[in-house]
Amino acid sequence: MNILINIGHPAHVHFFKYFLWEMQKKGHNLVVYAVNKDVSLDLLKNYHIGYELYGDISSNFFGQILEIIKGDYKTYNMQKKYDIDIMIGIADAFGAHISKITHAKSIVFTDTEHATLINAITFPFADVICTPASYKKNLGRKQIRYNGYHELAYLHPHYFIPDPSVLTELGLTEDDPFIIVRFVSWKASHDVGQHGVRDRVGLVKALEKYGRVLITSEGVLPDELKPYQISVLPEKLHDLLYYATLYVGEGGTTASEAATLGTHAIHISTTGKYCGIFSDLNRYGLLWTSESDEDTIEKAIELLQDPDLKDLGQKKRNRLVDEKIDVTAFMVWFVDHYPESAGIMKGKTDFPNDDASRRLL
Repeated sequence: MNILINIGHPAHVHFFKYFLWEMQKKGHNLVVYAVNKDVSLDLLKNYHIGYELYGDISSNFFGQILEIIKGDYKTYNMQKKYDIDIMIGIADAFGAHISKITHAKSIVFTDTEHATLINAITFPFADVICTPASYKKNLGRKQIRYNGYHELAYLHPHYFIPDPSVLTELGLTEDDPFIIVRFVSWKASHDVGQHGVRDRVGLVKALEKYGRVLITSEGVLPDELKPYQISVLPEKLHDLLYYATLYVGEGGTTASEAATLGTHAIHISTTGKYCGIFSDLNRYGLLWTSESDEDTIEKAIELLQDPDLKDLGQKKRNRLVDEKIDVTAFMVWFVDHYPESAGIMKGKTDFPNDDASRRLL
C-alpha cells in the first residue's frame, strides 16, 4: 500500500513517526510531504525521515487561501506520481480534497474542536475522521472515536524513555525544581480573537519564587525575559517536560504533552474550554485551563507548594496509561486493515492491548 502523510506542524512529526516506521516494517511505502512550520523540517531531518517540501505557512487570510489551492495541486501531483492509496494527516485538507477526484482515500485525525476554518474545509471531503473519545463534537457517520490522545502516539511508555542528559545541558539535576513556560505566536487561523498571558513578565516573576523558570517562545521576547529563554534541540523538549516540576503556558499541545508525561500543566488560553482532551486530562488531575493571569498564578502556587508534586504526577500518569490505548498501535491496525477497520470501530473506542486489536480481524 502507498501512503501519503501530510506534516503541517512539528507535533505532526511526533504523532506520525512511530506509525511511519511500523508501517514501513510491514512493507508499506510511505511518502511524507511537509510544510515549513517552526521546527518541523528540523525534526524530520533529525529523525532521518525523508520528505518533499510543500512551502511555508502564510500569516494572512488570502495567503492561506492561496496555500490551499497550491497544496491541492501539489497533492494531486503527488498522488499521481506515487499512486497513493491512502492520504493521512492531522486536519489534512489537501488529502481530503484530492481523495474526491482520485482513487485514494482520506483518513483525517483531529483533536481541535475550535479549529473552525480548517475543519470546515476538510471534514466534508474526508472519508474518515478519527478523534479522541473525549472530542466534544459529534461529526456524524465519518467519525471514529478512540480511547486516547494524539500525545499517546509518541509519549506512551512503549515508545518514550526520558533522557536526563538534557538537564545537564541546562545545568540542572533531577532534584532541581524548574518550571517550563511557553509563549506562542497566536497566528494560527483558530487563534483569531483569542489570547493567552496578558502580563508575561509578571507571570515569570511570580513563578521563579518556586524554581528556575525556562521559557520557550515562538516569538521575540521582551528584553527582561530573554535571560530565561532556552534553546534545546526540538526532539529533547519532551525529556525536559518529563523532568519539569510544572508546565505553564499558551501552547496547548505542549500542555497536553506535559500532562501525558505526568507533569502537571496549566494551559493559559481562551480556547482551552473548547477542547475535550483538556477536560479529560483535568479528570486525571493533570491539567487545568485558565483565561486570566491571576487564576494561573494562584493555581501554579497551589501546585508548587506540594513537595510531592512530581511523584503524584507520575502516579496519575500510570493510571492514565493503564486506562488508555497505545495510539500508534491503533493507527497501524486501523490503516493496515482499512476499510474493514472502520466498520469494526463503529460504536467502539477501546482496545485493551495490541493483540486484542489484531484479533478483531
